[in-house]
Amino acid sequence: MHPFSYTKAADTREALDAGRSGGRYLAGGTTLVDLMRETVERPGSLVDISALPLCQVTVTERGGLRIGALVRMGEAAAHPKVRTTYPVISQALELSASAQLRNMATIGGNIMQRTRCAYFRDVTAACNKREPGSGCAALEGFNRGHAILGTSDACVATHPSDVAVAFAALEATVRLLGPDGRERGVAFADFLLQPGSTPNREQALRQGELITAVEIPAHPRPLRSGYLKVRDRQSYEFALASAAVALHIRGGVIREAKVAAGGVGTVPWKLPRVEAHLIGERPSDALWAAAAEQAAEGAQPLQYNGFKVELLKRTVERQLRIVGGSA
Repeated sequence: MHPFSYTKAADTREALDAGRSGGRYLAGGTTLVDLMRETVERPGSLVDISALPLCQVTVTERGGLRIGALVRMGEAAAHPKVRTTYPVISQALELSASAQLRNMATIGGNIMQRTRCAYFRDVTAACNKREPGSGCAALEGFNRGHAILGTSDACVATHPSDVAVAFAALEATVRLLGPDGRERGVAFADFLLQPGSTPNREQALRQGELITAVEIPAHPRPLRSGYLKVRDRQSYEFALASAAVALHIRGGVIREAKVAAGGVGTVPWKLPRVEAHLIGERPSDALWAAAAEQAAEGAQPLQYNGFKVELLKRTVERQLRIVGGSA
C-alpha cells in the first residue's frame, strides 16, 4: 500500500474543504480499501466522512423517498418505508453481498463502486479505466462476464451494483453538494457514464463534490416491484444478468412500467422499448414474452458472452411475470 494522508471530517464543511484539495471520500471502505491494497487505486489523501449527518431515510414533500448517502445497505434494505414502497430496492440490496458487507457499505459508496473486471484489478494488464490509453485486455481476453450493451472500443466492463439497477429503473436522482455549498441533482441515468473515449471517468461528479442522497420520485400507487438476479452461484456473486421491474397496474391495465437490467451493460441499463411495449396493455404471458424480446436491442456480444443476449431476454421476461402476474 502506498502512503496517504487521512482526515476524519467532523462536519460537511470540513469534508468539502478537504475534497476540494483532491481528497478521496471514504465511508464504509468496502471497495476503496480493497483497491488500495491491490494498488489499483493510489489516492494521496483520504477524507473519512462517516461522521456526517447523511444517515436518514425520509419521505420527500411529493411522496418519494430520500435515502442519505451514508445509510448502510443493510439499514436501507430493512427500512419499513423502503420495503413497503419500493421492494425492488430492498431486494436488490439483499442480493448484493454478505450481511457483513451490507452492514458496512453505504448507499453512496455502492453506486460509486468500480467494476469487478479482472483486468481492471490486475495491474499488469492493459486497462483504460485504470490507465487511460493503455488498451483493454478484455476485448480479446476471457470476457464471459463482460458487457454487451453500452460498450466501446475502449472498455467492455460491467457496472457491478445491484441497487443501481433499481435506482435506474425508478428514475432516481443523485443529490450532490459542491465545495461552494451549492447542491444540484443529477438524474441517475446521467450520473453513471458509459465508457466512450474516457472510460476512466465513471461518474458525472465535479471536483470535490459530495454525494448527499439518492432520491426516488413518487410513483403512482399501487406499485408492484421486484428484483431478479441471475448468477453463477446462489450467494455472494455478481450478476450475469439482472432485472429491476416496477409496474403500476390499475383496472387490469398497465399504466406505467419501469424496467432496467444489470450485469449486461457498462452502466445499469434502462429498457425504454420494453417499457413502451407494456404500457396500455393487459398482463399476460404473451405480453411479457413479447416485451422481453426488446430487451437486448443494440447488444454487441463478445467472443465468450454471446449467451447473455438470450439470458437477458429470459431474465426480463421472468421478472415481468413475477411482478405483473398472468391473466
